[in-house]
Amino acid sequence: MYVFIMRHGDAAFDSVSDVTRELTQRGCQESEKMAHWLSRQLPDIESGIDHVLVSPYIRAVQTLNVVRENLALPDSKEVLNELTPSGNVALVASYLHVLAEQGKKAVLLVSHLPLVGYLVSELCPAQAPPMFTTSGIACVELDTQTQKGCLLWQTSPAQLN
Repeated sequence: MYVFIMRHGDAAFDSVSDVTRELTQRGCQESEKMAHWLSRQLPDIESGIDHVLVSPYIRAVQTLNVVRENLALPDSKEVLNELTPSGNVALVASYLHVLAEQGKKAVLLVSHLPLVGYLVSELCPAQAPPMFTTSGIACVELDTQTQKGCLLWQTSPAQLN
């Protein structure tokens, strides 16, 4: 199973709480750019993305909405409280393994730092947690037999310029 781990887009800091921070115009543009780029990578995956996981924080949901406008995704999404910045990485990784066992082929996950970096290293034990820029995406391939992942690539909006 392929897991596309995406950090939310650039978000404003002027909010009453971290949960309600909204995307900036730059965050929308960069997320759109990444969605277009990702759409060109997906022909290598037979069924495309067949499951979507997102943090309940506003900026993550808004990022997903921008991506959805520019990339074919399933109509439904799963909002997981464990995808917040301080969520339980081991629990998220275990859930991804369950999805793989259920036959999912490709999952898009939209979350936050530091969880996204720690999730890569949880899925890929030999991998140090990578840094993610806003709207950055990493692709991990999970082996359902060994339950170990391999980081295939990671990119950011700046790398696409």
